[in-house]
Amino acid sequence: MTEYSAKDIQVLEGLEPVRKRPGMYIGSTDERGLHHLVWEVLDNAIDEAMAGHCQNIDVRIHPDGSVSVWDDGRGIPVEKHEQTGISAVETVLTVLHAGGKFGGGGYKVSGGLHGVGVSVVNALSTRTEVTVKRDGGKYFVAFESGAPAEPLKRVADSDKHSTLVQFWPDSNIFETIEFDFDTIKRRVRQQAYLTKGVTISLFDMRETRENAAQFYFEGGISSFVQHLNEDKTSIGPVVFFEQELEDVMVEVAFQYTQEFRENILSFANNIQTVEGGTHLTGFSTALTRTLNKYARDNGLLKEKDPNFTSEDVREGITALVSVKVANPQFEGQTKSKLGNSEVRTAVDKVVSDKFSEFLAEHPNDAKSIGGKCALATRARLAARAARDTVIRKGALDGLNLPGKLADCASKDPEKSELFIVEGDSAGGSAKQGRDRHTQAILPLRGKILNTEESRLDRMLANTEIKSLVVALGTAIGDTFQHEKLRYKKVVIMTDADVDGAHIRTLLLTLFYRHFRPLVERGNVFIAQPPLYKLSKGKQEWYAMTDAEKDTIRAKEDVKGDNIQRYKGLGEMNPEQLWETTMNPETRTLAQVTVNDAEKADHIFRVLMGGEVAPRRKFIQTHAAEVKDLDI
Repeated sequence: MTEYSAKDIQVLEGLEPVRKRPGMYIGSTDERGLHHLVWEVLDNAIDEAMAGHCQNIDVRIHPDGSVSVWDDGRGIPVEKHEQTGISAVETVLTVLHAGGKFGGGGYKVSGGLHGVGVSVVNALSTRTEVTVKRDGGKYFVAFESGAPAEPLKRVADSDKHSTLVQFWPDSNIFETIEFDFDTIKRRVRQQAYLTKGVTISLFDMRETRENAAQFYFEGGISSFVQHLNEDKTSIGPVVFFEQELEDVMVEVAFQYTQEFRENILSFANNIQTVEGGTHLTGFSTALTRTLNKYARDNGLLKEKDPNFTSEDVREGITALVSVKVANPQFEGQTKSKLGNSEVRTAVDKVVSDKFSEFLAEHPNDAKSIGGKCALATRARLAARAARDTVIRKGALDGLNLPGKLADCASKDPEKSELFIVEGDSAGGSAKQGRDRHTQAILPLRGKILNTEESRLDRMLANTEIKSLVVALGTAIGDTFQHEKLRYKKVVIMTDADVDGAHIRTLLLTLFYRHFRPLVERGNVFIAQPPLYKLSKGKQEWYAMTDAEKDTIRAKEDVKGDNIQRYKGLGEMNPEQLWETTMNPETRTLAQVTVNDAEKADHIFRVLMGGEVAPRRKFIQTHAAEVKDLDI
């Protein structure tokens, strides 16, 4: 077993700033920040697995609001630390930037926040308990709000080695302390894919929520790609490379599909780098160069043909790029982008060499992939021509705003709102009832094109989508510019029936697939018109739900004849529509967010994609959840 002792724990600075400015260390204090605490403790266990000292990890959500993470790794050192004068485990838990990951013999590579993580978790929890088994004993230590509460003591003899960390998040710091099983499950599954050979178990111990899951993947990231592509039509097998080059361990797995969109995930030391970095650049560069060489050598590209672009070769690909590096250089506290230049060189060389061998050894698969890239090139050129026609020529001809758009007087995007309204009837009411200074109205006729499986040139041939693109002002595709958005709020306002829900889903598909920055930056909203109007004499009440209707009916003694069920926005007069749905002082808007991109991608593909079987399964699974269906 590799030597790992107190001398490997190095101290850089104290812990005081964490409780004062938690966002600097975990990104936010909302639900994402809360779950970030779990990731930090889990990452430390994963580090032991990556170092080859851990085969099992156990994560539990407890009824008292705490979470525990156990691993059968070496155990945090318990002997006295020379620099701090206290035990190494207490040092790790109470001193920021104290850990075994800065150098020496502790870890070769790590994904935990270099000793920051577990001390930050301790600082942001009302109580943290740590149980360590190592050196022939079982040890226990406890902390409250980051400060020592029960000093380290040996409580029993033990010939085992493990670490158990349990923490209770501080409700005075976090907006919520309710952990979500599915969120943790997705992260646990992801880590199991990235660390092949480790078994990770997850248990929800809360009452009425007894859930459990266990993950073990011998195939590693190849299995991850298969999982991501389970609802897609694939082109060829999963391609997998693994090689250590100049102290950088490179793992790459990818598979082409019939999809139009790419799905590339990148990781450094098992931490997802959502903004990419040098490893992703190396992969993309090598993929483009290798496929261009193959296409030239095999006649797919003629002498006068332009090369495939990076965009062309990434169309339809699902890929995972995972690197392990001893001294990762991350941009930002939460590690969203990798900056090591040597990683780009290593990934580039591994992918170039290994993928060239694959193409030579699998001629049929190579031909299919090359054909997919050639098709993507033709589609890209057609889409560019269509986009230029809609945006550039339209602007030059003075047709930069569609005629059906009732624009607002304000030219300040921060004060402006765009309501996308279903049908001319509702559009008429909205135009009359709106605040003309800040609210613009764009009525849509019928159901727009399903953009889940439509290329850009076909989309821009659709009148309704073309009007929306021009009204937003951002352009679309690779020319999208968020800073040119003409309205800070883009509000989908459809009828409260099945057709309205379908139109809303079509619009959300369009925004998620082709205007995703609008969703990610919180610009897209869904209006919440009332379902009922209740009246008694001259008094009127509006109810958003059946439960709210029943409450008002009982409290105010409203008879059945005085209850109106709104089937469409057009049934409201302009004053009612303003009062209930558009007035910023009284309305309710639901902001569209994406908390989990992988889950959102799957749902859109199942509901709006061309494969019938996954959609049928989804409907059968969730049919019992539908309480009130208009037929």
